Amino acid sequence: MTVKRMKTLMLLRHAKSAWSDPTVGDHDRPLNERGRKAAARMGRYMAEEALRPDIVLSSTSARTRETWRRLADAAGFDVAPRFENSLYLGRPGDYLALIAKLPEKAGNVLCLGHSPGIETLALRLSGDGDAEDLYAMAGKFPTAGMAVIEFEGGWADIGDGRGRLDRFVRPRLLGD
Repeated sequence: MTVKRMKTLMLLRHAKSAWSDPTVGDHDRPLNERGRKAAARMGRYMAEEALRPDIVLSSTSARTRETWRRLADAAGFDVAPRFENSLYLGRPGDYLALIAKLPEKAGNVLCLGHSPGIETLALRLSGDGDAEDLYAMAGKFPTAGMAVIEFEGGWADIGDGRGRLDRFVRPRLLGD
């Protein structure tokens, strides 16, 4: 008898970026002060809750790279992220194409991306879960917000409505 391990997909929107310099292109925008604090806050939360990714898939943008760096530093994570061009402003299908090819030994995967793709994916995949979290996620997926979705089966089996939203974490609701 083969027992399939539960898979956990963490979908994290990048932290708040700076808009102060109009000469900086969208791809190159860094985080602002609020974003830097939120990324670190999410890292501490992930460490406290044992939400350690085996694999990190991230957009190539400066703000997602900085979000990961600050989150990983605060959490003590040493995972080397895979930066994927297709996730810069990627659609749900772009994420799913990468996820479907992940090794089955990976139990926890973090995807770091942008609006609206990351929240659209989270809503599509979450067929069940805490009603309040589902409602909150449908209302607004803030910067540095994270959906933690659990699945039975393999990474290639992930699809619309097949996941259970374990939690929807917003940095403003976490303590410093």
